[in-house]
Formats: sequence, C-alpha cells, structure tokens
Amino acid sequence: MKASIFIRPTGLLFVSRKTFPHPRTRVSFPQKVFFFQAKYSGSGVDGKFSFRVVPPTLLAAEKEEAKAVLTLFLKKQGLSNVVAARTINKSDAFVDHLVSRLHSVHKSRYLVGRELSTLEIREALIPYLETLFEEYGGILVDAVEKFSNPPVEEKSEENVQKQTVIETSAASVSTSIASSDSRKLRALARVSDICPTGKLPSHVVYLVDLGMELEAIREVIRKFPAFAYYSLEGKIKPVVEFLLDLGVPKSDIPTILTKRPQLCGISLTENLIPTMEFLEDLGVDKRQWAKVIYRFPPLLTYSRQKLKATVDFLYEMGLSAENVGKVLTRCPNIISYSVEDKLRPTAEYFRSLEVDVAVLLHRSPQTFGLSIEANLKPMTEFFLERGYSLRDVATMISRYGALYTFSLPDNLISKWEFFLTMVYPRSELVKFPQYFGYSLEDRIKPRYEIIRKCGVKLLLNQMLSLSEENFHKLLKKKMEKMLDD
Repeated sequence: MKASIFIRPTGLLFVSRKTFPHPRTRVSFPQKVFFFQAKYSGSGVDGKFSFRVVPPTLLAAEKEEAKAVLTLFLKKQGLSNVVAARTINKSDAFVDHLVSRLHSVHKSRYLVGRELSTLEIREALIPYLETLFEEYGGILVDAVEKFSNPPVEEKSEENVQKQTVIETSAASVSTSIASSDSRKLRALARVSDICPTGKLPSHVVYLVDLGMELEAIREVIRKFPAFAYYSLEGKIKPVVEFLLDLGVPKSDIPTILTKRPQLCGISLTENLIPTMEFLEDLGVDKRQWAKVIYRFPPLLTYSRQKLKATVDFLYEMGLSAENVGKVLTRCPNIISYSVEDKLRPTAEYFRSLEVDVAVLLHRSPQTFGLSIEANLKPMTEFFLERGYSLRDVATMISRYGALYTFSLPDNLISKWEFFLTMVYPRSELVKFPQYFGYSLEDRIKPRYEIIRKCGVKLLLNQMLSLSEENFHKLLKKKMEKMLDD
C-alpha cells in the first residue's frame, strides 16, 4: 500500500491510496479528498478570518502557542524531540492555518479586542488535531509539512527511502535545531532590546520589579517562547495581581512564573477562577491556595476532564471526600500523573504487596509518582534480601508511606549499615520504619552515642522521635531508675 499526498494551491489536501499487485497491473482506488478548512464548515469554521484584524504582536504570540500545541501533539504520537522540531520547522503554512482556525472559531471575541487564553487555544486545537490523526494516522505528518504546497509527482520507492535517509541525517538535524534556535532568538530579542527611551520593555521592567532576574526571564522564554509575546496589561499583570491577592508572597511570584509561565496565558474569569472553584468543590482548602499554587503552579492549567479523572481515581481507591481534598492540597502534583499509565499500575503493585492503597495515597501520595521498575521494585527487593517477609514490607509501607520515596544508594543503605551496628533486633524497623527518615549524621548517630554512653536502653522510636527536651528527660528518668535498682 502506498499513500501519496499533495495539496492544491487552494489549500485542499488530497490523499491518494494506490496498490500495485503486479508491476504490469495497476489498480487505483478512488482518491480520498478532505478539506482542512471546509471539513468543519458546519461549526462555523471557514478559514476566511483575516489576520489583519489581529495586532501583529498578538498574532506572533498565537503562532508560538499553536506551535507549542502542535509540538506536544506530535510528541504524544511517539515522535522524538528532534523529529517533532523538524516537522514544526517545515509547517509554517499549517501553523498559520491553525491560527486562522482559532480566529474563525472565536471571531466575535477578536472583534471586541479580547485575547484568547492559553487554555482556550489548547482546547480548540487539540481536539481538531486528534480528529485528523484518527482519520489519517501516520500520513498526517506529511500532510502537515506539505500543507498549501503545490502538487508534486509521486516519488518512487527508492527515492522515498533515500529521502528518509537524508531527513534523518546529521545535517537535517542541525538545520532543524538552527531554525528552532532562530525562533527562540527572536523571542529573546523582545525582552532584551532597549526601547527608544533607553529602557527595557515595560513587561520586562515589571517582572524585574517583582524580583525576577533578567537571565531567569530569558530562561523562561527559551523554554516557552510564547511568553515573550504576552502583553503586560492584558495577561501578565492581571494574573500576578490575582496571585498576590490570594496571599502568594511577592517573593514567590518569580518561582511560580518560572515553573509555569503558561499561567499568564489563562483567562482569569473564564478559566483560572472557575478551575479553582471546581477544585474547591472537590475538597481543596481555599485557605491554602497560596501554598498549593507555589507547590505546583501547573495545577491550574489542567483541563477539568483531567482533574476529574484523577479525583475519580482517588474515590475509586477508597479515599473519603475529606481525604481527597487533603491529598489535592498537600500534593497537588498528583494531578500530573497519568491515571492509566502511572497511578493505576502503581496501585496494583502495592496491592500485590497487600498494602492498603487508600491509606498509602492519603499518607504519601508522592509515592505514586515513582517508577515501578526503577524505584519500587528495587526497594522491595532490598528488604526481602535482608530477611524481611512481604508482610513485613507491607507493614513498613503502611506505617511509613514515605519510605519508598528515599534513595537506596544515598539514604537507605548507609542507614541500614549503621543500624546493624546497634543493639536493636531487625524487627524494630518493622515497628518503626520512620528510622529511615531521620538524618544519620545529625540525629541517629549522636543520639545513639548518648544512650550508649549512658548505658540505658530505649526503643528506636523513643531514641529518635522525641524532642530534644523530652529525650533528655527520658534519659534522666532511665538513669535514675538504674541507680535505684
């Protein structure tokens, strides 16, 4: 089966599927035609919205965001970073088409001067790309690259193979990287160029006044070029002031914007505030928003479908409504974990160890972001190899959910080796696995040395968990009792 793709100058894309059962016998199937512009005419998308009604700076920002959406979509389909970047570099015409689609769908908003948020752009384009991919599969990449090009002759199988080799060569990779760097340089120039007044652009001055270093601003733009095109009064300032009103310290704003500059592309009234209210209904403590956003700024950029999918999973695992709210408040980044690819397999793994998953999720939700193969299984094997049973391991996890979040080489091994030098039986770790959470040099060794010199016996729990004052009170009491005896 062979697929040929060519585009009329009018923008109509033709896909011709042909099969050749024998060199001298040629059977052609009818050409399949689809129109990127007319395909969705029923929803009011005609592709005729004029770019002229959109300010150049806004248009540039939207093109960058459309490229970001397309890049993420291509990676999701399995393309590597280099191949996705190369495709984007060849797809200027298709990116313009995506932006035109945005303008057509949201025509009324542009006519009144309202900018689209990042979330609105994403929600408009991703379903469109998914529909095209479902229908045309792998040939969509070729279609994207050739969009609006004149018709070309069919390539022979030999030429196709040669072209593939050429496209994957080091020279091609270098070209794509150079083009990508060029776009970043243009975006960086918007925050580095001095205005005629001799000052930096107003949005840069505003960010610097917030405490953001100029190099930090440049680093944000290297990672997310669209940020360079966000307007100060229309996007950046309203979001920053909103965060300050929530109680976020001014000193935390640079960190939040560095972690998730896309926050400034979200509409406050139509996306961000409704998402917060939605999360509050799910149990997020509204008094803790400043801490929640600082811990995980991307939380407010996820779709409601994604948020609900994670919450539904937590309920499915047996968490109460109150505990779901606590998990989202204490560990908001759990929303970033894929339910089917990360959360559910991890839950099944812990269930195989007979661990109460609901209890573990409540006590240590961050454990569910770990790799089963790279983190969880090696930790289990570590204890099994040292004579503990699966029941012992399950008990330890249930009592101290954070146990599996520690590094084997950097944490557990050294503490285990020191534990063997103490007088405690191995069963003491099953009773008090929190031992691995204390500092070896600052807590474990000093306190053990004290009780050794005093000649008293304390449970592992008593030795480590008591405050300094209570620890010495207990030591004194034990020593007095020894004298009385």
